[in-house]
Amino acid sequence: MTFTYPEVGATRTDRWPSGYRHLHVRRRLTDRARPPEDLARLGEQLLRWQVHAAARVRLETDAPVAASGVRVTTLLGVGRLRLHEPCEVVWVERTERRVGFAYGTLPGHAFVGEERFAVERDDAGDLWWRIDVFSRPVLWWVRPFSFAVPTFQRLFALHLGRGARRLLEASDG
Repeated sequence: MTFTYPEVGATRTDRWPSGYRHLHVRRRLTDRARPPEDLARLGEQLLRWQVHAAARVRLETDAPVAASGVRVTTLLGVGRLRLHEPCEVVWVERTERRVGFAYGTLPGHAFVGEERFAVERDDAGDLWWRIDVFSRPVLWWVRPFSFAVPTFQRLFALHLGRGARRLLEASDG
């Protein structure tokens, strides 16, 4: 399937394309320094869709681990009001400072654009949840609500961050 936007992979470069609304959320997950193993563990949980699951976000994926080319559909809402938002993983990163991935929108998604999900470890050893998005509505019925989109995207990002924090706290025992 073809992506619905030309700037595929832009979330990896931190060069944000014009013509889209941008959202950048970065929240501390820890109140103390964490070893690199905690980043690796939480990062692996992110790549295995467990952060989304911990936040009770329903996904349909065609692979158990995020990898370039993997299809992901986010299911939002309930019953007949459920939206199916199809995306495809564009890239995955595993480094000593960050573990994350980005997916881009496919035909049928209410928006066009790309979203990066990452867990980062800074020099002090603190872990951070990060989401970066560039998007704009494409479906006619979404456009009238575009004024509210940044608020909902920010709430969604923070909600996923709480899921990441739950996983981290569960690993502390």
